[in-house]
Amino acid sequence: MEWNYYDAINWNNIEDIMDKMTYEKLTEQFWLSTRMPVSKDKSDWTKLPDPEKRLVEKVFGGLTMLDTLQSENGIDALRKDAKTQHEIAVLNNIQFMESEHARSYSSIFSTLNTKKEIEDIFRWAREDDFLQTKARIIDEIYQNGTPLEKKVASVFLESFLFYSGFYTPLYYLGRAKLINVAEVIKLIIRDESAHGAYIGYKFKIGFEQLTDSEKEAIKSWTYSLLYKLYENEVKYTESLYDQVGWTEDVKVFLRYNANKALMNLGLSPLFPDTADDVNPIVINGLSTGTTNHDFFSTVGNGYLLSVVEDMKETDYDY
Repeated sequence: MEWNYYDAINWNNIEDIMDKMTYEKLTEQFWLSTRMPVSKDKSDWTKLPDPEKRLVEKVFGGLTMLDTLQSENGIDALRKDAKTQHEIAVLNNIQFMESEHARSYSSIFSTLNTKKEIEDIFRWAREDDFLQTKARIIDEIYQNGTPLEKKVASVFLESFLFYSGFYTPLYYLGRAKLINVAEVIKLIIRDESAHGAYIGYKFKIGFEQLTDSEKEAIKSWTYSLLYKLYENEVKYTESLYDQVGWTEDVKVFLRYNANKALMNLGLSPLFPDTADDVNPIVINGLSTGTTNHDFFSTVGNGYLLSVVEDMKETDYDY
């Protein structure tokens, strides 16, 4: 008679050391949006022109929807293809933090916006064609793609598609506006950097097991997907940023991060844009150093449950 048993996870027997390293990195970086002093930005918010307020609302509404997609559909899709119990544990951590990221935007909305404005933000996110298109493209891969295709979609979401929204708070941070809001976003960016690098690492393991012809096929599929997403992202960016005149700068930022996503997958960059081409105000904001710290509540970009070093690009060069 065959006996089926449940197997306890054993962290003393690690099959892939990157599972352990990433889990420890993510738990060290743990944070909660409710402890960030966003209310201190109310004065800055009231001084923003209405077109810029609407821009902030929309980019955060879009980010909320994409984080929700990743937490509800994306991680479940990746978990089905996990090779080890430890990989599942890492994905569980990522799933929780994607939910916390989505909640963090609601915390910002509840501080800066009226109930009516919040309702309008979520209605816009449901109705915007470009936002819905990129979510649909990614989710269709989550539902029907191969294990490697799902990893590509996840990395493109985490390392590329979020960044049209991240540009705005980083830009304001460089101009010493909405500093506490930007600190929340910097914590999210630090998480997403780890998520994209880890899932990209898992892609590279699977990729190396393919035949040469299979490698060429997945590479071709990946670049075609990126073209498709980029074309839509350009239209999304134009619809958001044309009114404030930042569109071309944001497009450069998009191309730079598209290259970073490809690098997470171990593939060659597609666009000529480098960090030197990105608005220096914004590229400086990608640093995860603490810009504001509340010593009474131990809140700020340095707020963590344990001491955490700043994330460096080389931390996740697997």
